[in-house]
Amino acid sequence: MVKLRLARHGSKKRPFYRIVAADSECRRDGRFLEIVGTYNPLTDPAEVTLKEERVRYWMDQGAMLTHTVRSILQNKGVPTKSG
Repeated sequence: MVKLRLARHGSKKRPFYRIVAADSECRRDGRFLEIVGTYNPLTDPAEVTLKEERVRYWMDQGAMLTHTVRSILQNKGVPTKSG
Protein backbone atom coordinates (compact mmCIF):
# COMPACT_ATOMS: atom_id res chain seq x y z
CA MET A 1 0.00 0.00 0.00
CA VAL A 2 1.24 3.50 -0.84
CA LYS A 3 1.17 6.21 1.82
CA LEU A 4 1.77 9.94 1.67
CA ARG A 5 3.94 10.62 4.71
CA LEU A 6 6.80 12.71 6.07
CA ALA A 7 10.47 11.77 5.70
CA ARG A 8 12.75 13.58 8.16
CA HIS A 9 15.89 15.31 6.96
CA GLY A 10 18.07 18.06 8.34
CA SER A 11 20.52 18.01 11.20
CA LYS A 12 20.07 17.33 14.88
CA LYS A 13 17.44 19.65 16.41
CA ARG A 14 16.92 21.30 12.99
CA PRO A 15 14.27 19.12 11.32
CA PHE A 16 13.18 19.52 7.73
CA TYR A 17 10.64 17.18 6.19
CA ARG A 18 9.87 15.95 2.70
CA ILE A 19 6.32 14.88 1.93
CA VAL A 20 6.78 11.65 0.00
CA ALA A 21 4.76 8.89 -1.61
CA ALA A 22 6.23 5.68 -0.22
CA ASP A 23 5.40 2.01 0.18
CA SER A 24 4.01 1.51 3.69
CA GLU A 25 6.56 -1.26 4.38
CA CYS A 26 9.60 0.94 3.71
CA ARG A 27 11.45 2.77 6.48
CA ARG A 28 10.53 6.36 7.38
CA ASP A 29 13.59 7.87 5.72
CA GLY A 30 14.17 5.00 3.31
CA ARG A 31 13.06 4.26 -0.21
CA PHE A 32 10.21 6.33 -1.65
CA LEU A 33 8.40 6.60 -4.95
CA GLU A 34 8.20 10.37 -5.35
CA ILE A 35 8.71 13.65 -3.48
CA VAL A 36 5.44 15.61 -3.60
CA GLY A 37 6.33 18.48 -1.27
CA THR A 38 8.30 19.84 1.67
CA TYR A 39 7.48 20.99 5.20
CA ASN A 40 9.69 23.26 7.32
CA PRO A 41 8.32 23.58 10.88
CA LEU A 42 11.10 25.94 12.04
CA THR A 43 9.83 29.00 10.19
CA ASP A 44 6.97 31.09 11.58
CA PRO A 45 4.50 30.28 10.11
CA ALA A 46 5.60 26.81 8.98
CA GLU A 47 6.62 26.77 5.31
CA VAL A 48 4.88 24.19 3.11
CA THR A 49 5.42 23.62 -0.61
CA LEU A 50 3.32 21.12 -2.55
CA LYS A 51 3.02 19.66 -6.02
CA GLU A 52 -0.77 19.64 -5.80
CA GLU A 53 -1.35 17.77 -9.07
CA ARG A 54 0.94 14.94 -7.91
CA VAL A 55 -0.74 14.84 -4.47
CA ARG A 56 -4.12 14.50 -6.19
CA TYR A 57 -2.71 11.83 -8.50
CA TRP A 58 -1.50 9.68 -5.60
CA MET A 59 -4.77 10.18 -3.71
CA ASP A 60 -6.70 9.09 -6.84
CA GLN A 61 -4.48 5.99 -7.02
CA GLY A 62 -5.60 5.07 -3.49
CA ALA A 63 -2.68 6.33 -1.41
CA MET A 64 -3.41 6.64 2.31
CA LEU A 65 -2.52 9.84 4.18
CA THR A 66 -0.89 9.93 7.58
CA HIS A 67 -2.61 12.16 10.16
CA THR A 68 0.13 14.79 9.96
CA VAL A 69 0.09 14.95 6.16
CA ARG A 70 -3.72 15.10 6.17
CA SER A 71 -3.68 18.13 8.51
CA ILE A 72 -0.95 19.85 6.45
CA LEU A 73 -2.97 19.37 3.25
CA GLN A 74 -6.17 20.63 4.90
CA ASN A 75 -4.34 23.74 6.15
CA LYS A 76 -3.13 24.40 2.58
CA GLY A 77 -6.69 23.99 1.24
CA VAL A 78 -6.17 20.74 -0.64
CA PRO A 79 -9.37 18.65 -0.42
CA THR A 80 -8.86 15.29 1.26
CA LYS A 81 -11.23 12.38 1.51
CA SER A 82 -12.46 11.74 5.04
CA GLY A 83 -12.08 8.24 6.36
